[in-house]
Amino acid sequence: MATAGERSTHDERDERTEQLLLTVDISNTGIKFGLYPLHPPHPPTGKRNEHGEHGEHGERNDGLRARWRIATKREKTADEYAMLLADLCQHVGLRLENIGDVILASVVPQLTPVFADLAARYLKREPIIVNHQMDLGIRLLVDNPWETGTDRIISTLAAHHFYGGPAIVIQFGTATSFDCVSPEGDFLGGAIAPGLGISAEALARAGAQLYQVELSAPPMALGKNTVQCMRSGIVFGHVGLVEGLVARLRRDLPGGERAKVIAHGGLADVIAGVTSSIDVVDPNLILKGLLVAYDRVKDSARSRA
Repeated sequence: MATAGERSTHDERDERTEQLLLTVDISNTGIKFGLYPLHPPHPPTGKRNEHGEHGEHGERNDGLRARWRIATKREKTADEYAMLLADLCQHVGLRLENIGDVILASVVPQLTPVFADLAARYLKREPIIVNHQMDLGIRLLVDNPWETGTDRIISTLAAHHFYGGPAIVIQFGTATSFDCVSPEGDFLGGAIAPGLGISAEALARAGAQLYQVELSAPPMALGKNTVQCMRSGIVFGHVGLVEGLVARLRRDLPGGERAKVIAHGGLADVIAGVTSSIDVVDPNLILKGLLVAYDRVKDSARSRA
């Protein structure tokens, strides 16, 4: 798999003609881009592979070619984001012309039309924009489905597709959100708490003698100076939040005692390193979910044709 700013070289593809799918995950603090081969690299198997990944009904395993993460800037224009994307592609030997289709999930309403404009003018494509009305084979079993963030929809889809159900998905971002996935793959709701980063910022801003500290676990909970005390309270305090909510959600979730806990987001590794309540850290969960969503949308369109 390609890491940030890298691309796979395991085979000899024609860089000038290869067509790729651009997946875009727009969150409040960061925007992730992922590039996948536009067409499935392997025939469907109908079974999970050794990593627990499905390959059924035309859906693919993870074939990520390149990925990048940039900061979310609400004031940037489609032109600015397009030039940035072009530079990132060029860095790994690709061009915008290699992008044959686009799917995006956005929780920043101001940027959704910006990226739709980027796709239309620079990529000559009408993007697939994930929303709560899209038939992805999952149900949103909550009071107000239209309130469900597209990131939560896609994380539910990805978690069930790649890891099965039931599951609890924790996203460590601006907020720390907990998404509960039923054994059948439906979104049941969850919990939303202040994120690790904004909690630390609020503490530093409100405390006259406190300041920003590194968001990493101290050697022990008992701090001996201000920095250690703050890191202990922020990180281990968040661990307590995670462990407590996971325990409560297991009780509310059908089959919760066997639910796999999957974490993703920028600070997932920090918390996963100091708790046993997280089973898997998957940094590309949303990008992989967008790939699955794309295949399902296209399959649905073909079946109606």
